[in-house]
Amino acid sequence: MTDPWVALEPGADPAERVRMLRRAHETFTEAGTVPRPVRSVVADSWRRSARAGVGPDGTASVDLMDGDLGVYRAEHPLARVMPLFRELMGTFAADGEHLLAVCDAHGRLLWVEGHATARRQAGRMNFVPGARWAETAVGTNAPGTAVAVDRPVQVFAAEHFSRRVQPWTCAAAPVHDPRSGRVLGAVDITGGDGLAHPHSLAFVQAVARAAESQLALLAPEMPAADMPELTALGRDEAQLLSGGRRIRLSRRHSEILVLLARHPEGLTGDELLCALYEDESVTPVTLRAELARLRRLLGPGLLASRPYRLTVPVESDADVVERRLESGAVTAAATAYAGPLLPSSQAPAVARLRSRLADGLRTALIARRDPDLLADWAHAAWGEDDLDVWRALAAVRPTAAVHSRLAALESELAVPADRRRGVAAT
Repeated sequence: MTDPWVALEPGADPAERVRMLRRAHETFTEAGTVPRPVRSVVADSWRRSARAGVGPDGTASVDLMDGDLGVYRAEHPLARVMPLFRELMGTFAADGEHLLAVCDAHGRLLWVEGHATARRQAGRMNFVPGARWAETAVGTNAPGTAVAVDRPVQVFAAEHFSRRVQPWTCAAAPVHDPRSGRVLGAVDITGGDGLAHPHSLAFVQAVARAAESQLALLAPEMPAADMPELTALGRDEAQLLSGGRRIRLSRRHSEILVLLARHPEGLTGDELLCALYEDESVTPVTLRAELARLRRLLGPGLLASRPYRLTVPVESDADVVERRLESGAVTAAATAYAGPLLPSSQAPAVARLRSRLADGLRTALIARRDPDLLADWAHAAWGEDDLDVWRALAAVRPTAAVHSRLAALESELAVPADRRRGVAAT
């Protein structure tokens, strides 16, 4: 075979290849070895699937539903190129009794469109919007494997790890952010054995490149009515985007802006003093000087006094996360959470906001039991020592690596406790 990413070489008998692949799949699920004619990309994927604890008789779970799916899908970057996907692939999918599918970087299906009969059949295996088709959830499949290996890939019939998916053939290609290069998701064509052809792989790859080109041409979306935007999650010095200017704020000015954005009704000088300073010896003069410097930095008309308040609404990224949590859009909230609110701030009111936001999100993630969202939190700087999250992750993704990290973390956290008990006993 000239291209290992293509499922069938020219002249191969699809029916005979299916029979051979089924025997190879049975051998792997029973003995753990991968015989020929399994391609290396598929063999590696089978091994990753097994290590992730995926069973060959499992099926996808639907994680995003109703409002959660709607909010997440509307705000996903690939929503901006869905018209292009439909224009380039919609007729091909409908006429060929195929499906056009688009997933995010975690393998969650955001859109599944195409031939009505094919949609009904695919629905029986939960190949539907909102379902998680990551390799770690259902094993080898084109959209999940494409985002896992960051390559266009074709998966033919019994190359799928899950037996329920083996009647299907699919080809998918990852789509990247043209500015950062990160994987945004993948575009996929799913249907019958006829898709096991080099043309289908080249087709989805060309569509993915077209989408990246269009994303590069699209100007960044502006907030409603040019509302100023405050970015304070995961950074010690916040940034304000206002009137086309990007203003980097000092730590104290960051704290003030976070609190005033939180209280559009305004705060008195005494309320701001209590919210900002643990040291009761700080005088109102000190605060007034900080506010005067902030007013000059922001420009005329944005910061008013008596009480201190912002004269226009300011959209804070912390407020976005909290609003999504309150509406039950957990995945969308996790996507918007870039880290703790002003992590180095010791201002009492900011510390309370920071804890409330982080605790609310991690509690929602633990309750949701989504392994990808839990893994994202656990492997982030703020979650690497979060014992409750690692325990929740181990329950839904019981891999050797997760259990090893959990055991190490439990051991690390147990040592100080044991020493404290020993000191108390003496």
